[in-house]
Amino acid sequence: MWNKCLEIIKDNVNDKAYSTWFCPIVPIKYEGNDFTIQVPSHFFYEYIEEQFAHLIHSTLTRLTGKNVIIYYRVFVDNSDEKKGHTTFQSEGRMNSEKPAVQLKNGNKSPDVLTQPQKWNSHLNERLRFHNFFEGPSNILARRIGETISQEPGKTFNPLYIYGNVGVGKTHLCHAIGNRIQELYPDKKVIYISSHLFQVQFTDASRNNTSNDFINFYQNVDVLIIDDIQEFAGKEKTQNAYFHIFNHLHLLGKQLILTSDKAPNEMQGLEERMITRMKWGMTAELHKPDLELRKQILRYKVKQDGLNLSEEIINYIAENVTDHVRDLEGIVTSLVARALVFNKEIDMELTRKVVSQFVSIDNKVITPEKIQNTVSGYFNIDLKDLHSKSRKQEIAKARQIAMFLCKKYTNYSFAHIGSIVGKRDHATVLHACRTVQDLIDIDKSFRSTMNDIENLLKK
Repeated sequence: MWNKCLEIIKDNVNDKAYSTWFCPIVPIKYEGNDFTIQVPSHFFYEYIEEQFAHLIHSTLTRLTGKNVIIYYRVFVDNSDEKKGHTTFQSEGRMNSEKPAVQLKNGNKSPDVLTQPQKWNSHLNERLRFHNFFEGPSNILARRIGETISQEPGKTFNPLYIYGNVGVGKTHLCHAIGNRIQELYPDKKVIYISSHLFQVQFTDASRNNTSNDFINFYQNVDVLIIDDIQEFAGKEKTQNAYFHIFNHLHLLGKQLILTSDKAPNEMQGLEERMITRMKWGMTAELHKPDLELRKQILRYKVKQDGLNLSEEIINYIAENVTDHVRDLEGIVTSLVARALVFNKEIDMELTRKVVSQFVSIDNKVITPEKIQNTVSGYFNIDLKDLHSKSRKQEIAKARQIAMFLCKKYTNYSFAHIGSIVGKRDHATVLHACRTVQDLIDIDKSFRSTMNDIENLLKK
């Protein structure tokens, strides 16, 4: 059956696409209307589903005369040399026994068929807490999100999450929404971007159905709005949202908002909206630190069935510091190039791909690099730098590390304190002022700081 399918597909795609994307596919099982195929990685599955799912489905339907339902089994080689066996794994609800995937062409998983969900939450089922890894940059927001998931509307309402692009705001929102749906299947959870919310409201206004629009959102149990800063300057949209917010909050329904700015930095929003954002809990997400970046990379690599050396993982994590999306994009690019050019992923290929995402010429100065450089310069252990010791030489090194973290990163005082000895923001602020004062008046100290900064930039 699959060979016949390939004969037809070969006439509809070019030779390169056929050899790259269809030759590696292995047919596994055909029972009833269910046709299961095995693909070599999760990235491979995503590309096939995006580009060729319709072609495969229509070809199999034509050959069988049935409305075939396609299932994917994602192959990951976890073989142990001693045991000599290979297991099959897939993400989320997919597994080797029941690889359920809902395709864009309308094919549905058994779960969806047996338990139809009329309510479309717009949640991405792949974005969950198990793959939102915890680190100093997100520990507060993540744990608050888990608390909210247990009892939505009872605590921290609204939850306002803010941070730069690519630090995980959207992932956390979906993780909270998915956990709530798991624990409370009857609750109506909806995730929506501010842009789509505005488009819907504009259409409703044009069609004189604004009341229906507002009533719809007033009937949800959990409302998640992403990038609320896009409401700036949209007076009518803000007014509609204001009525929805008040109604839901009064009824004890959970509201979750994200933005790239703290509430007091928002411009173009009405004061009454900003005031309500502060009613609940405000949590900031920072750029992931080195260890968290490595953890994210290892997960992505395992998910895609790759085998990357620690040297390659360390190189990517040390050079790509801003966005989690860049880390994922680099792994995806490495997989694509390895498949298309039939080449192993080595350091040469990695350097080439990474250089397309970040400028390697400009050495990245991270908090980890700052602390290692400072402790090395003063010949003290890193653990002493993080300790409670008030010895003059250790306290001085600690203050310098805090000052340099503030100078060379975008981290807040509070976050710098959490990664340099678990101090509070007031301690970091005092350290920065002390070091700056010494730079201004002490020539010898100024020379020391120049030496340390030159080491950082090497």
